Amino acid sequence: MSTSPEPKADDELINLISRWLARHIGNAELRTGLAESDRESLAPGQREAVDELAREVESAEPGQRGELEMIARETLEALALGT
Repeated sequence: MSTSPEPKADDELINLISRWLARHIGNAELRTGLAESDRESLAPGQREAVDELAREVESAEPGQRGELEMIARETLEALALGT
C-alpha cells in the first residue's frame, strides 16, 4: 500500500511543459494539459506565467516554436522557483 502524496499542480505542469520542450508531445497535448490543469494552488506569479503560456499556445502559428519555447522555459522557471 503506497502512501505517496498526490503530485502537486506545479510538479504536473513542470512535467507537462518539459515533455513538450523535449518534443515528446505536441502543441495540442500541451494546450489540453494546460487547460485541464489546476491552477488554484499556484502562487500568483506561477499562475500568471501558466496563463501567458496557455494564451500563446492557443494562438500559436506554425513556425513559432522558438518563441513558444522561450515562454515555456520562463514558465518552468516561475514554477520551479515558486514565484
